[in-house]
This record gives sequence, structure tokens and C-alpha cells, in this order.
Amino acid sequence: MEEKAGMAKLWAPFLVVLVLAGSAQAAADRNMSRGGMRRLAGAPGVPVPITVLTSAVAMGAVCMDGSPPAYHMDGGYGAGKNRWIVHLEGGSWCESVGSCLYRKVSRLGSSNLMNRQMYFGGILSSSPAENPDFFSWNRVMIRYCDGASFAGEGYDARSGLFFRGQRIWNAVIQHLLSMGMSSADHVLLTGSSAGALAVVLHCDQFAGFFAGRGTTVKCLADAGFFLDAVNVAGWHTLRTYFGGVVATHGVAQNLPRSCTSHLDATSCFFPQNVIGGINTPIFLLNAAYDTWQIRESLAPDVADPGGAWRACKSSRFACNAFQMNILQAFRNQMVGTVLSVSRSRSNGFFINSCFTHGQSEYATWNAYGSPNLQNKAIWKSVGDWYFGRAEVRAIDCAYPCDNSCHHDM
Repeated sequence: MEEKAGMAKLWAPFLVVLVLAGSAQAAADRNMSRGGMRRLAGAPGVPVPITVLTSAVAMGAVCMDGSPPAYHMDGGYGAGKNRWIVHLEGGSWCESVGSCLYRKVSRLGSSNLMNRQMYFGGILSSSPAENPDFFSWNRVMIRYCDGASFAGEGYDARSGLFFRGQRIWNAVIQHLLSMGMSSADHVLLTGSSAGALAVVLHCDQFAGFFAGRGTTVKCLADAGFFLDAVNVAGWHTLRTYFGGVVATHGVAQNLPRSCTSHLDATSCFFPQNVIGGINTPIFLLNAAYDTWQIRESLAPDVADPGGAWRACKSSRFACNAFQMNILQAFRNQMVGTVLSVSRSRSNGFFINSCFTHGQSEYATWNAYGSPNLQNKAIWKSVGDWYFGRAEVRAIDCAYPCDNSCHHDM
């Protein structure tokens, strides 16, 4: 019976990891949790209760503290009764036993501390006005409590930490298949931030569950195109951090073989090295000036000991000409890399020139408040791509040309 209710070249490398881990976790706590009942996009409607999948414990599919995994589901109806969206929650990562112990005592490490109910918004909204193409589908949010984008496999006996993201992924998907998803005619795997990275890593696995069934299967990664970029001090902050995640969680064994056959495991935790090998159609929704990456990868505090970037990271209006040139170079790297890895015409992308992070769960998805490219809002662009109504390969001109953006710096 399931229980249902609601991270100066002179600085030492270990310090780089600790600082990024702490700031990334803090950012996750600030951006992903508002206390009490979690609300996505401020959408109206009824709260969606949590389902704690206690049966998964027997398979070793547990959060970092050993508690069961969980999800929220709002059932489909009418034309959407046999159609499913599975959304993977985001919330950064933990790259060491120490940082994972910190995470363990939060909702990102324990289902015991998760909100017992949520309001769905954006791509998960039940409002036809906010979510015209998917409002009546079965909409599922899989909660994130493993710290490695649903890809780890291991256990640390000394700390008692479970690294079981891959098992959580398998257990919850198998459970949803048993609830009727196996007979779906349309499915869409989505995720934001760390959840979007999980989408990239698991997209073909997801499609494999529907092999031979005639199901339309596609994937959407929102704010998950994390670049292997050089920071303002000249070294790779995020590569160091991701290397810790991969090693701590035992991720290597679960990464796509199309990548690990020729690259190291850390490289294969970067979407830019995985997407070209994905066979399932995938859509990339990303801001060219991704604020999480600006703050934590391009100009993290550890690479900026003098604080020259502090004001710029809080407001784009505080950036001087030199800093704006660096931000424009970051945008050029983002755009160039997306174009190089998304050559398949079955793939789509919407890369706008906004300073933000995550646009599918919030009002930026909304039919009346969404940023536009090629005269299409985000919801319309994703819908046209998914249903084959039009090819969508949209890239914005450089900041400040787009007046439709919602900025968070």
C-alpha cells in the first residue's frame, strides 16, 4: 500500500568544490523551495498530493537518507486521458559526502521533508489558458532526492548515505507504467535544471520503455544545457564540481554508452557531449545567459576573490563593458554548442537572450506572459515541435534586443 498525502588559480581545488557546493545548494534552496506548499507559476487549481512509493524500498530505490522516493500526479482526462508528461524535479547536486550530508537533511535528500502537496503550473498546469497543448494530460512530477540527476548507484557505509538515483528512476517509471502509462499513445519526458540534465541522460532509456508500442516519445530539457565553460579566472569550475558528483555517486556506470565509449565519465555528465548520441527527439529550452551558470560556473565567488563580479551577478545593469563582453562570449559559446550538437532535424530548440534559469515551470511558459522567438511563445514553440506542426529551431539575437524576456538579474 502506497502512502499518499503532500559549489585565482591559486586556490586549492578542494576549496573550489566546497564553495561551489555550498553556493549551489543555497541557490537550490532559495530557488526551489518557498516553504510550506510549493507553488509552480502561481497557477490556480487544486493542490496535487504526494505519493510516497514505499514499495520501491525493497528494490533499494531510496533517497539519500533511506526514505522512499515520491511523486505527485494529476490524472488526465478527455483527449489527454492516454497521454503522459513525466517531469523530473531539479535542485542542483552534491559532490562529496560532506555536502551530501548537508543535503540529506532537506527535502532534496529525504521524502520525509518534502511538501505533502503542490500546485502545478507551467507545462504541468491544468489550465487550458496557461497550458493549451498539455493541460488535460496525465501530469507527473517525480521528486528529486538523490543529488546526482537520477543517475547514481552506490552506498557509503560510513556516513549512511544512499546514492540510488538510477534505482529511483527505474522504480518510479516502472510504477507509472503499471498505472497505465505503458498504453500511452503520447509521452513527454521533461525536467528543469538538474532535472533537465537527468532528461538528457535518460531520454533514450525512457523511449526504450515504449519500444514497439507505437507511442510518440519525445524529451524536453529546460535550463539543463550546462556548459563545460572556462570561468573568469581561467579554469573549469563546473568540470571540477561535476567530477565530484560523478565519483561520489558512482554515476559512470549509468551514463549513456554512446558517450562513455569515447569520453571520460565527467565529460559525459555534460549535455554537450551526450545530446549528439541521443536517438529520441529532444527539445532544448535554455536562456543564452543562464543565470545559474553565470553565478556558479562562469563567475563563482572562488574565481572572483576580489568581488569584482558581485554586483554584475545581481543585476545585469551593474555589469561594466568588460563584463558584458564576457557575458556575450558565454552566450556565443552557448549558441554555437547548441547548434553543433543538435543537428538532427527531429530535435528542436528555443534559446532566448534572457537572464534567467528555468522557463517551463513558471509564468514564462504561460500563454499570455511567455517570451517570444519567431513570433511564438515558449508553450507554442514546444507544442509545435512536439506535435510536428512546425520545425522549431529558434535562437535569439544578443542582449539587449529581446523585449519579451523575463529577467532575474
